Amino acid sequence: MSDVILGMPGPWADDNYEPADHYTTKIGGVPDFPCTKCDIRQDLLKCESCGEDLCLVAQIYAPISRKMLTVEERIVYIFACVASACEALRWRVLRVQRVVSDKEPEPLGHDSSASPSTTKLQDDPWSFDFDDEDDDDINLDDLGRALTEATTLASASKTKKQNTCPDSTAKKSPISLRSRSADDKSAVFACFYVYTQDENYSKSVASVSASISSLNIKENQNDGNEHEPEEVWEGETYEYDRALSADRTYLKFKKRVDLHPEQCFRYSYGGKPLLASAEAGDPGRCSLCGEPRHYEMQLMPSLLYYLQEATNNCSLENWNWMTVIVYTCSKACAPSSKLESDGWIVAEEAIVVQTE
Repeated sequence: MSDVILGMPGPWADDNYEPADHYTTKIGGVPDFPCTKCDIRQDLLKCESCGEDLCLVAQIYAPISRKMLTVEERIVYIFACVASACEALRWRVLRVQRVVSDKEPEPLGHDSSASPSTTKLQDDPWSFDFDDEDDDDINLDDLGRALTEATTLASASKTKKQNTCPDSTAKKSPISLRSRSADDKSAVFACFYVYTQDENYSKSVASVSASISSLNIKENQNDGNEHEPEEVWEGETYEYDRALSADRTYLKFKKRVDLHPEQCFRYSYGGKPLLASAEAGDPGRCSLCGEPRHYEMQLMPSLLYYLQEATNNCSLENWNWMTVIVYTCSKACAPSSKLESDGWIVAEEAIVVQTE
């Protein structure tokens, strides 16, 4: 079984500007910060190229659970600039998390008698225990059920369907949410909510996909060499090998996406990205602690379709990416010197954009 969780499209929001809370996972709309907006540096919400406001692309409630580390209040925000006059098309990802002291009392409603693994699966729909001896033993069927239960408990349904739009009244934020006035109508992406499911990617499917990819590449090689002389200019060999590698990477990407074509994002904290091109990019190190960053999630091509179909106040003409990969601090660091109000920390993480 795979340890990849897929974000699938749920119901559209009634209003693209409707407030929720930071426990909500959604696409577009306005960001629901757990701390007031003034606690987040304003330059982080502006395009560093053109100075315009960045638009929220995705908000993911992403707690983590380890034997040595538990972060129950953690959100990943992905922003992009879509100003028509901006040629840079900048992206930015923010990791916002709350540092809870060991002496701090447990939140109301927490059942201390429950086993840690069960409690975390129910309370933290995105969390994994990465300190287990064998990561392959994760039962995604149980995890899927836990995700459904967590979504139901943490959010009120906006429709009668299960796993739909979370409501801010279901689980209160520890501090006041950013207020929104009626005239706060800056450009935003169309907003819809997200439900999750496991990928169900078996080794047999992977084997078939690999065989098909190899066959396609071999056919391309044969077709290209039928009428060519035996001598090949050495200067073309390197580029040809790179092209084959790119084809192989893209075919693997496409085959995997085709299994769940509606997926808006993939989530696998500390896992491996699904690359669309051979150039993986360098996420660098955490700007706060200097530790390496690791993969956490990525946006997928279907998201382009949904946003282009429904967004009318943002320019998406120049969006030609195949996947947007998010890397975050592998230690989920929270230096005390960087804490904002009420123990919250805001850290800028890394994004790697792979284009067509």
